[in-house]
Amino acid sequence: MSLAATYRLGTRLFWRDRAMLFASVVTPVGLAIGMPLLMRHVRADGQAAAAELFPATLAILLSITAFMNITVALTARRDQLVLKRLRATELTDGQILAGQIASNATQTFAVTVACAVAVRLLAGVPLPRNVLVFALVVALGSIVMALLGAAYTAAVPRAELAAAYTTPVFLVCGVVAGAMGPIPLPSWLRPALDLLPTSVVVDAARTGDPVLAVPVLVAWAVAGLVALRLWFRWEPRRS
Repeated sequence: MSLAATYRLGTRLFWRDRAMLFASVVTPVGLAIGMPLLMRHVRADGQAAAAELFPATLAILLSITAFMNITVALTARRDQLVLKRLRATELTDGQILAGQIASNATQTFAVTVACAVAVRLLAGVPLPRNVLVFALVVALGSIVMALLGAAYTAAVPRAELAAAYTTPVFLVCGVVAGAMGPIPLPSWLRPALDLLPTSVVVDAARTGDPVLAVPVLVAWAVAGLVALRLWFRWEPRRS
């Protein structure tokens, strides 16, 4: 086996798992397209409202399609001893995880780009102010959220609880970034929340300026790598 083989394996499993496909692709895509489309038709300033809302829905796509998906998938493969069997091959630990993370990040990036095209056609939302910056921060955000999701599996005791354990992360990373509209927050808390991976991606997508987003995402990636190195479990916890 090779790194490319683990990438293909992750991709096949991503699209073949119907339950996860609905939860991690159909649902966030429906929200990312449906909410701007709804704004387009119910608000007097519909097109402007849709254009303002769509970048915030990137937080939903990253939180669910990248983070939640890989957390649930890797936890299930860990408990089913799939990861343990992969370690018995010639692959290194790094190659196994890199293939899974890269596969998940690629699917997230593709889904996000498809949503951007869809809202342009259906809701009249303009293309991002800077398409290259949009592609850069979405790609980095997809990788970082998938990496953090892989690391987060260490906190999930067993596969049946993975979805429940990822819900608070979605609420913080997704909703705080404005995906469900503005919410009142204490002034002292806002600066910290603005440094979440989803928050900096949304901000860069809106402004076309990656100056803050790139170093913050790199810092989160380093934190994720350290967490993987220290706490990732290849086998289920035995009681």
